[in-house]
Amino acid sequence: MKQANADKAQSNASRAVWLKQLHQWHWISSALCLLGMFLFAITGITLNHASQIEAKPAITRQKAVLPPPLLSELSAYAGKHDGANAPMPDSAERWLKQQWSLNAGGRPAEWSLDEVYLPLPKAGGDAWVRIGLEDGAAEYELTDRGWISWLNDVHKGRNTGTAWIWFIDIFAGLCIVFCVTGLLILKFHATNRPLTWPMVGLGILIPCAIALLFIH
Repeated sequence: MKQANADKAQSNASRAVWLKQLHQWHWISSALCLLGMFLFAITGITLNHASQIEAKPAITRQKAVLPPPLLSELSAYAGKHDGANAPMPDSAERWLKQQWSLNAGGRPAEWSLDEVYLPLPKAGGDAWVRIGLEDGAAEYELTDRGWISWLNDVHKGRNTGTAWIWFIDIFAGLCIVFCVTGLLILKFHATNRPLTWPMVGLGILIPCAIALLFIH
């Protein structure tokens, strides 16, 4: 009898240790995921209704003329990179920074003998620069589709940069930790909560049924 009580006490102590650890990982992961989960939930709705809340894009166009020395440098550069995708020379990137506050950041441009085209995709919009290599005429166009489009692109990681892609991956990992620890906590409490597994099963069954029946 004493041995049975001792084994039960040891089992309860071990259970308490595991439960404490699970609760700790659960609340830490939920705290780190809080803002991200809120953001991705809201943008999930805006993405689902993107056609209904689509904003009219605002387009800005600007023009300039390259200085003759820079035009000569780009023409020579184009002769060596005709038909290639290659970053613009540092001098051209500095000119774009001074002229239109653009950060080309070593992005590849499309080169030909008569022009260079630099795409500058961004979250929530688009931009590009075209430079004629015969007359030095430069044109910059910026398209802004609004903050909802920006949020939708942030949700998808579209044109958001490496740092945000890393954030999404880490956030997804934390969400997995949050879900798994929550499921294990449910397992520990399921004995005293008879509706635990029926509710878990319902949470799995509903999305699966909708996907099988209504997604074609």
